[in-house]
Amino acid sequence: MSGDRPIMPPVRLPSEAELARDALAAPLLARAVRLARWAGPGTPVGAGGELLDEGLREAVAHLGLTEDEDGPAHAGEAWRLAVDTGLVDVEEDAPDGAGEAAGAEDGAAGTATPGEAAALVTSGSPRDILDLWLDGLDTVLDDAAAPDIADLVEHIGEGGELDLDALDWDPEEEADFLDSVLGNLYLLTVLDDGSGDSAVPLPALAASVIVPEDMDEPTDEVLEDVSEAMMRLDDQFRLLAPIGLVEYRPVDETLIAELGAEGGAAPDGAAADDADVSRYGMVRLTPLGVYGVRARMLEAGVDAPAVGDLADKGADVLLDRLPGYPEMVAQGELEAWLARRDGTDATRELLAAARGDDPQAPLRRLACQQALLMVGPEAATALREVLDDPRLGGLARVGLAERGITDVPPPPQDMVFWLTIDTIAAQLDRVEDTAELRELVEGVVGQHSGFFEAAWRVDHPAAAEVLEAMGRLHPDKKLAKEARKAAFKARSASGR
Repeated sequence: MSGDRPIMPPVRLPSEAELARDALAAPLLARAVRLARWAGPGTPVGAGGELLDEGLREAVAHLGLTEDEDGPAHAGEAWRLAVDTGLVDVEEDAPDGAGEAAGAEDGAAGTATPGEAAALVTSGSPRDILDLWLDGLDTVLDDAAAPDIADLVEHIGEGGELDLDALDWDPEEEADFLDSVLGNLYLLTVLDDGSGDSAVPLPALAASVIVPEDMDEPTDEVLEDVSEAMMRLDDQFRLLAPIGLVEYRPVDETLIAELGAEGGAAPDGAAADDADVSRYGMVRLTPLGVYGVRARMLEAGVDAPAVGDLADKGADVLLDRLPGYPEMVAQGELEAWLARRDGTDATRELLAAARGDDPQAPLRRLACQQALLMVGPEAATALREVLDDPRLGGLARVGLAERGITDVPPPPQDMVFWLTIDTIAAQLDRVEDTAELRELVEGVVGQHSGFFEAAWRVDHPAAAEVLEAMGRLHPDKKLAKEARKAAFKARSASGR
């Protein structure tokens, strides 16, 4: 893994079969599939592959939509998706006589027939379905990043050319903005353990990409930018919801009128109560949306792991990654990893990967202890094999005791103190709560009389660092002073 690649927290994804069912149930793709099956050989289309008037009316009826309730727009969007994803193939030049056979209308510039992708819907694998959906997602995201049609019409010159400079629209910049918004929404979803139960207020999501991180209080100008971005996102999420990427509660129409009339700005997501914030729009990624955004991140070079990614990796990779995972995600990863291995062999592999004197070794050993809790009684054989190992013997005794095994020789005192230093070293990197660390330090010192006199002699590379931390954390001034003296001795003894 490259050190300069962005890294996201791991996410728990449903199975590909479940995701594929969600993809086929997405309203826009479902309509596109129905139109692909409806399209007969030689269906007349316009120069851009669009349905002509008669064909569009038939498509509206076939989909069970109505002419007076956005039916033509929904049917047109579904047809465009079918063309863009290969569910429908378009031939620009119709063969001789095909136009008459199909009852071609004036303005026909080609014909359409069901494409090869249409067969994948029934005969393809879940991955085939998801690839089809991802193609459709790319199309919808391109549409979402495009300028509003009213703005386009307004900036068309007398000669019919589009004045891009006057339009003030940068397609790359707009696409990057939308990707940033989806990236932040993905991060919030993953940190919520992938459950996606909590929708995000649209103003807060817009502010997350507009307001500088070092700005304590947004200026009026920044709040106006947030409001403008929020309204643009409202349009975009309305487009993205039918493809199944998000569940979206749009901005209240009466609020849109109020903002337009008053020139007001949206709240920052914290100033108003929940009822008020919901009027400004609420959005969350669906499980399918999490899958889609993650796929785009991976394509862009972002390290976006999913639970199960480490199942075929070695124990060294597993123990290196687990300390940064949320508890439930780490448990899922361990379950997947252990499911592929015999318990005794897995224990040996974990213990071998836990060795080392490098700075990350204490964290690996802590992760090893957590992993061993999930191995059955067959772990005992491998644990007994390392009882005399000065680095792993204490860990092994803990593992055997947890399994109720009592015929184990007591550890030498040096091993006890080494394991204590190693455990605290791991927690210094893992635990951010000072109160929790202080409680750990008090407990350790209280259990061992003369702890600091013995601890500075321990042959552990982190001994001095641990003792210095204990000096900072212990509430008893006398014991804290002893810890600092012990740290000085440990550093002098090691020559560091």
